Amino acid sequence: MSARQNEKANGREKQIREYYRALSVAWGAQHWWPAESRFEVIVGAYLTQNTAWTNVEKALANLRAAELLSVEGIRRVPLAKLERLIRPSGYFRQKAKRLKTFVAFLDKKYGGSLDHLFAQPTGRVREELLELHGVGPETADSILLYAGNHPVFVVDAYTRRIVDRHEILPEKTEYEEIRELFEKALTAAAREPGKPADGKAQHAPGIRGTAHLPSAMSTAARTPLVQVYNETHGLIVGVGKYYCKKSKPACEACPLQPFLPARRVGAMD
Repeated sequence: MSARQNEKANGREKQIREYYRALSVAWGAQHWWPAESRFEVIVGAYLTQNTAWTNVEKALANLRAAELLSVEGIRRVPLAKLERLIRPSGYFRQKAKRLKTFVAFLDKKYGGSLDHLFAQPTGRVREELLELHGVGPETADSILLYAGNHPVFVVDAYTRRIVDRHEILPEKTEYEEIRELFEKALTAAAREPGKPADGKAQHAPGIRGTAHLPSAMSTAARTPLVQVYNETHGLIVGVGKYYCKKSKPACEACPLQPFLPARRVGAMD
């Protein structure tokens, strides 16, 4: 890498750290991913594909009410019944089969134990998850980060939109390149002394990103690096959901507005 390329890369990483600090101060802890167990996180990661989180919550509530939100529950429930329960999440036939596939994989490779699965090296678990039908990089990394507390950053559509509009990287940049950028930037942030203040909303009353009430999983013990990856992704979801919308973005109220390239400020308002 040339000196110029290295300088550009360092500049991008610095931008990411500045965004993390600004959002953390503005919104505080996001308590994302909201769940009471690791398996609930995994089920949510499957169900959230191509749908809104509000729909996922309805499907999870159905599974919880039926006492099936567990490895054993998904293992024993008939496929047709599972489809009915998760119908609110959309693509319910595909998702029901994929949940069954995951449990079959867990049973075959790890005796049905999430402890054994997540005790494996990150790279190995990631490769195995990506081999499962219906699991792409975002789903695999969500499972690794939020259920397994493995140090991987989750790249979603909101992340792509933000880095594109802020002219950090084009929206269609390869997933792994965006992930590598955020991981390098945030690894340095995790080493910094102290942590950003748990501030109150400063830009839009009543909105604090995607903040949820604390849950067993959102408050679980984790390394500083995993915590920073966790919080940053949750904060980005908040930006994308409320401000950096696909159409009619609300840049003027967004905590990241001061970082928007000057030539885009007028065009995005």
